[in-house]
Amino acid sequence: MEDVKDDLKRAVEILRSGGVILYPADSGWGLGCDATNKNAVEKIVRIKKSEAKNTMIVLLDNASRLQAYVNEVPDMAWDLIDLTEKPLTILFENAKNLPDNVVSVDKSVAIRVTNEYFSNSLCSRFRNAILFTPAHVSGEPVPESFSEISDEIKSDVDYIVAFRRDERIGRDISSVIKLGKGNVIQVIRQ
Repeated sequence: MEDVKDDLKRAVEILRSGGVILYPADSGWGLGCDATNKNAVEKIVRIKKSEAKNTMIVLLDNASRLQAYVNEVPDMAWDLIDLTEKPLTILFENAKNLPDNVVSVDKSVAIRVTNEYFSNSLCSRFRNAILFTPAHVSGEPVPESFSEISDEIKSDVDYIVAFRRDERIGRDISSVIKLGKGNVIQVIRQ
C-alpha cells in the first residue's frame, strides 16, 4: 500500500501544478487534471485531439461536493448516487465554478461520484474536482486496459499512475442520465 500512497501523493502534486495524469477510475483508464483549471483542461483537449465536451466528466469523491459545482442539486440526485451499484454519470443543469471548456453550451456538466479506490482517494486528497475522459485520441477505440493505451497518449501526460497497470480493470461504462428541475429524469445511456 505504500506504493499507492506515493502514487497518490505524486498525482496530487501534478494536478496542483496544472499537469495531466493518466490514471485508473471506475470506468477504466483516463486522462485527468484539475477540473477547475481551464489551461489544464485545454492540455487534455490537445492530447485527445478533440474538443468534444461530451466525454469530459467531473469526478468527485463524495456527493456532498456537488453543491460546489452545481447551482441546484435535484433531490433525486442524492438517492440515485446512494443507490447505484455501477458508475453513474449525471448531467446537471447550471454548472458553476468550472471553466467553459468543461461545461456544455447549455451550462450543463457531467458529474460522477466515483467509488473506485484510487480515483476516490485521489479526489479526496486533491480536495477539488478532477476531470476524467477516456485515455484515447479522438476517433480511436477506447482502451480496455492500460496495455491498450497508445504510446502517443502515454508520452503526452505529465504523470502515469503505477497502481492497477497490471490489472485488467476493463471499462465499466457508466450509465448516463440527465436530471432536470422537478426531478425529471432523461436516460441518455443505460
